[in-house]
Amino acid sequence: MPITRKDIDAAAVTLKGSVVHTPTAFSPGLSRIAGTELHLKLENLQHTGSFKVRGALNKFSNLPRDTVSGVIACSAGNHGQGVAYFADKLGFPATIVMPQDTPFTKIERTEGYGAKVVLHGASLADAQSHTNELADAEKLTFIHPYDDPLVIAGQGTIGLEMLADLPQLDAIVVPIGGGGLIAGIATAAKAIKPDIRIIGVETAFYPSMRDALAGDEITAEGATLAEGIAVKTPGALTLPIIRELVDRIIVLDEPAIEEAVELMADTGRLVVEGAGAVGLGAVLAEPDLFADSVTGLVISGGNIDMRVLASVLLRGLVRGGQLVRLRVQITDAPGNLARVTRIIGDAGGNIVEIVHQRLFYDVPVKHTDIDVVIETRNASHTAEIQEKLELAGWPSFALSHMADMPGSP
Repeated sequence: MPITRKDIDAAAVTLKGSVVHTPTAFSPGLSRIAGTELHLKLENLQHTGSFKVRGALNKFSNLPRDTVSGVIACSAGNHGQGVAYFADKLGFPATIVMPQDTPFTKIERTEGYGAKVVLHGASLADAQSHTNELADAEKLTFIHPYDDPLVIAGQGTIGLEMLADLPQLDAIVVPIGGGGLIAGIATAAKAIKPDIRIIGVETAFYPSMRDALAGDEITAEGATLAEGIAVKTPGALTLPIIRELVDRIIVLDEPAIEEAVELMADTGRLVVEGAGAVGLGAVLAEPDLFADSVTGLVISGGNIDMRVLASVLLRGLVRGGQLVRLRVQITDAPGNLARVTRIIGDAGGNIVEIVHQRLFYDVPVKHTDIDVVIETRNASHTAEIQEKLELAGWPSFALSHMADMPGSP
């Protein structure tokens, strides 16, 4: 195997005092929803908001300073921030190559750590090719995001911490991109507790590790909320570790990931990026797998674009029936609009937006359609408001398209 428990123990010594020993916190709210006991390893509390600082520091600590003129990394954001953070602290010039659609927040924070950011290509694979070219041309030392024994060992310190803090864990659920995180955690956790289950999670757009293990052709592409694990090429070093030590891989679609991000914010009170939320999504998707278990979820990062988070939260309100758009047809006469809004307000609805539709719908000339976006308690409260409008002589119906809601993409 590329790494052992001894390598991870050595990494833990290297990281001590420079990387946060993040808490593994019990979440009563999420446990209640999932129907099992959930403990969250809060790597979103690291210096850069992600676990990636662990592998980055372990790699830096083994670089020969006198022969390295600068470092370069390819990243969708979190690995780049980890490399930039410690490159700045240790005095190494850093260049980070990112795909062009990397969230703004990750670009700005990486630059804030003093790194030079180069945006190239539509995918991580495109960015990787350009990274190799720059490394050769500028004689820079490449720091791989996952396929490096020192990086894997650094990430594996998470497994040591989780079982030190919570030895009764039955399972650990880990996001999978290239596999460095789960390979390190699995190596550490299985060495300490051989019967612990290690469950990996991938996005349906990028199930590359699952396909590689099955010997299938890898067809990974698409825009995913979990861009941190949108990796087309599994690691050559991580693949055999995962084959031997990981018990199962669960693949999630985008609605499941979006719901998990929303629940983390609403119930868990945590700002978590898509990749960091997939563990919760996996537990909700396969509840029988985790029933009667003490389960640890690795919350790998919290670097989500605030505009994306705002959209996710609004869409969650729509799904939960707490934000609804009603179309009401009234006669186009003075005072009727005020009467409609008064009925909605008296029924406890909060009007967010209201629009007249006079010209572009098949509406009689002396009538008008009103589209009104309302905050309500739930779906039954919406039905109560509609009933009161009906009694006043103004029937309504709900427009269900999320794209019609303010703030939706």
